[in-house]
Amino acid sequence: MDMAAPPVLGALSTLAQREFVAALAGIFEHSPWVAERAWHSRPFATLDALHGALCEAMCSASPAEQHALICAPRTCRQGRDPGRNGGGFGSRASRRGADACSQEEFARLQALNAAYRAKFGFPFILAVRGLDREAIIARFAARLGNSVADEFAEALDQIARIAALRLAERFSTAPD
Repeated sequence: MDMAAPPVLGALSTLAQREFVAALAGIFEHSPWVAERAWHSRPFATLDALHGALCEAMCSASPAEQHALICAPRTCRQGRDPGRNGGGFGSRASRRGADACSQEEFARLQALNAAYRAKFGFPFILAVRGLDREAIIARFAARLGNSVADEFAEALDQIARIAALRLAERFSTAPD
């Protein structure tokens, strides 16, 4: 399958499982099992129906599978200097200005990240679209007050939000 031209949404329901999973590669990072399981819920009349099936596959997975999904390698670039695509947000966030953080913001992010990982044992996940640096830092700090169970659920919710954004981008019918 040519990934340069993904199938229209309606065509996804007709694909064999292998091609379906390939068409959805990257929607859930390093976790093709999500699409493999959602494939059984075909057909998908809408993008929301597809997203719902993918989220159901994620939510019905074992806690160990969910933990692996949360811990899947991210595009995050931890440890970079501020102003050099840093702040631990990665390339997508840097397009939103997260890479222009001050030394103080960078130090705050590093401290928040260390505290978060120590408390929860998994990486901080946030759908950053539409958020500025201050909002990202505020959410990071606020979520440190969550219980492990609540934060685990929040991480899965953020992954679902990111997946919805990726699906909309991939299957957008709007002209470029």
